[in-house]
Amino acid sequence: MIMRVTQRGLYSNALQNMNSALSQLMESNIQSSSQKRINRPSDDPIGTVRVLNGRDTLSGLTQYRENISMAEGWLGLADGTMTSVSTVLTRIKELAEQGATGTMTDANREQISYELRQLFQQIISLANTTYQGSSIFAGQKTDTPAFKEALWMTTNDEALSETSFTINGDSDSTILVQFSESGSLSDVPPPAFRYSTNGGATWTEGTYSATAPAGQVRLQLGDSVTLDLDATASVTASEDENDTNGTWLWIRPTAVYQGDDSDGSEVDPLYNTSVTGTADGTFKNNVVVRVDEAVDLSASGASFTYSYSSDGGITWSEGHTSSTIASGSALLPIPGGILSLDSATGATIPVGGQFVVRPRTAAIDVQISANQTVTINGVGKDIFGGVYADPSGDGGYEAVTINGSLSANVFETVGKLVGYLETNNQSGCQQCLADLSDAQEAILTYAANVGGRENRLTAADTFLENLQANVADQVSSVEDVDLAALLVKIAQQELAYQSVLKSSASIMKLSLMNYI
Repeated sequence: MIMRVTQRGLYSNALQNMNSALSQLMESNIQSSSQKRINRPSDDPIGTVRVLNGRDTLSGLTQYRENISMAEGWLGLADGTMTSVSTVLTRIKELAEQGATGTMTDANREQISYELRQLFQQIISLANTTYQGSSIFAGQKTDTPAFKEALWMTTNDEALSETSFTINGDSDSTILVQFSESGSLSDVPPPAFRYSTNGGATWTEGTYSATAPAGQVRLQLGDSVTLDLDATASVTASEDENDTNGTWLWIRPTAVYQGDDSDGSEVDPLYNTSVTGTADGTFKNNVVVRVDEAVDLSASGASFTYSYSSDGGITWSEGHTSSTIASGSALLPIPGGILSLDSATGATIPVGGQFVVRPRTAAIDVQISANQTVTINGVGKDIFGGVYADPSGDGGYEAVTINGSLSANVFETVGKLVGYLETNNQSGCQQCLADLSDAQEAILTYAANVGGRENRLTAADTFLENLQANVADQVSSVEDVDLAALLVKIAQQELAYQSVLKSSASIMKLSLMNYI
């Protein structure tokens, strides 16, 4: 078969060959410019998916490492702060040793007290340390200073030490109070007292204010300080100003914790009921409890089934049985502790009645990997002590115990020492000297806790760095171009394109007109 090759066909075929060669050359130029083998999904659909997944993983790893960097800033500052506090406590112990020495005079102890007050305020400043404007020892109340200086009372009268009190006002020196008459504070008139603001050098006869709250008496201690005491309390007279057997009060400095805590949980009923709930234990998340059968809390000896959910009701753990009902109360074991349901009137709970256990939280947790978090802040009252009002209580302040010990309370121990030094009380200084060891031990224990968390961050960052490099290599192996092979390919494509141009130019010159 004879096929006629037309001039038009020659031009069309030549143009197609040139465009094909040029297109391949341009594609290689794009890869050379971007250094990427995959520049659009159509280049390699499966490879594109692997690259996108790899980039997503790298983005997550980068964020985790940024979280670790931020956490290292918080914990590094906390570590340095603990070191500084321990250094200050070491100096305070030296001053306490001097104050506890029998050869020291009242003038010597007064001189020591000036430095001690400054050191006390320095500890408050350290406890209020902030990182980028956020308090690191105030729990989740990062916009609030963890502590503020206030006045507190110490007494040598054990009966009075359990009495509630409120102090209003401020004083730059310890106020010493001594009763010159015995009796109940509810007597008319109440027992006379005197007070001193200069360590007992001079005394002023005290007066009671007529504006005391109901059930209390108010001692007026100068123009700026008042002390409210329970009117049912009794006091013992001192024969003279040097009598240590009577009731004495030291109004001295302390620090009030203003942050939050993780000490308790609230229980909210999700239906109208007179049944109250209380929760004891340590709960990490909210727990929803559902009663699965009608319950009469007046039916002593009976029990009932219930379910609970730790994910807001998405999934339920069913088939649990309560304790037997006794005196209108039943106990329900749940993850983290016990829920107690109580009713003084023997109320009923309908089927499906629910209660939510909401733990108070203070920790700020930072995600450092897919399944790891680290706490970067601290609860100041559990580190430094001071005094604190439990939000679930009656609003009254109490001195904080740390691991069951009041002597480990830094602010209370140092505050007492300030009071004893300013009032020339040698035996009080000796007691504080013993307590300071417990206080410093509590600080060092927390410092070790911080150090452990810092080590976790270091280990996690090293692991993430290695993982990041591994994932980046995997992405590069799929996405990046082999530059040496690409350069050879470009040279070949340039040669092919030049050959197409040359051969096409030669063919285009051929025509029948050349032979006429």
